[in-house]
Amino acid sequence: MRRAQALHADEAPAMQRWLSLIGIGEDGVEALTPAARALIANASLIVGGVRHLELIGEQKGERLAWPSPIGDAIERIVRQRGRPTAVLASGDPFFFGVGDLVSRHVATDEILCVPAPSSFALAAARLCWSQQDCALLSLHGRAFEKITPHLQPARRLLVLSWDETTPARIAAHLTTLGMGASRIHVLEHMGGAKERVRSARASDFALGDIAPLNTIGIEIAASAAARVIPLTPGLPDDYFEHDGQLTKRDIRAVTLATLAPRRGEVLWDIGAGSGSIAIEWMLADPANRAIAIERDPARAARIARNALTLGVPDLEIIEGRAPEVLVGLAAPHAIFIGGGGARVIAAAWEALPAFGRIVANAVTIETQATLMAAFQQRGGELVNIQVAKARPLGGFHTMAPALPALQWRAVKT
Repeated sequence: MRRAQALHADEAPAMQRWLSLIGIGEDGVEALTPAARALIANASLIVGGVRHLELIGEQKGERLAWPSPIGDAIERIVRQRGRPTAVLASGDPFFFGVGDLVSRHVATDEILCVPAPSSFALAAARLCWSQQDCALLSLHGRAFEKITPHLQPARRLLVLSWDETTPARIAAHLTTLGMGASRIHVLEHMGGAKERVRSARASDFALGDIAPLNTIGIEIAASAAARVIPLTPGLPDDYFEHDGQLTKRDIRAVTLATLAPRRGEVLWDIGAGSGSIAIEWMLADPANRAIAIERDPARAARIARNALTLGVPDLEIIEGRAPEVLVGLAAPHAIFIGGGGARVIAAAWEALPAFGRIVANAVTIETQATLMAAFQQRGGELVNIQVAKARPLGGFHTMAPALPALQWRAVKT
């Protein structure tokens, strides 16, 4: 059994499932199973959104509408322990719903969940789309920019809106990226008497009177010149705003491959420059986190702009000088050092856990000497990366080499 957390006693014995999480749709209480209706009818406290509480009609239990922030209601719910309590949610409480929040404070064996079809399931049914072939994401209470990496050619997306402005904002974003031919479906009040499904091309989007509660289906149609976020490391250099302080594409692809991001891991990008390594680390998986450390204020601001543009608005940016600013940061699984001397390398190595990965690049003789010393002291590998590209030479072409990069890579054991 998972231990009860935070707001109730750790040593309290298990008891009956007093807390019910009940999914409800636009079709109201009549569409619920008899068991779900009985749980609501017998609850001494019923918690939900204003719309949910209206859908269930008159009940004997006390009502509590979700406050803002929603977490403020958790203490009240936990005080109910042992008394029948119902929490209402849209569709499936554990699919972008309140289930996760509630279950952090109430033990699993005290919760009974009765889900209804999610908004994703209803939208897929209306559009005759297979859910398993769609990208499913929520923009409700989340940064809009997170949609960008999901905009892949010929892909279908199902998106929970923040409000009535979201469909038009998505249409404008698609058009800007060269995906104006994409089809947008706006689904409102699904399952209720006011259900409505309307569609429009992104470039011609003019739908009005959209309900605040809506779900969006998107069929991506990308032009040949569309700005698409690649699925492999090594984004084009011109995808980043930079002042020349940028790990170039070919070196960046090798660096990301060596850092080897895994789901849910944390990266420190020390001397982040334009933030390219940290951004591509986060693009590798939505659960990945990165902390970009940059001492130059103008570059730190530029990193923030790049993170928004490329769809990772949650990138954490620390403005300051390493190694001093490394103290107190979330523990890393991997560290990239794009700038810094022996003190930075020593502090980074100390911060790494067992089997943590470290990668550092250097192009100057002085910084390369620092990496050679790190290699001699801590082991790992030293790799020289040389890239040359064809350049015109009179009526012919020659291979013009870029500055070679010395890369130190190691795993702490």
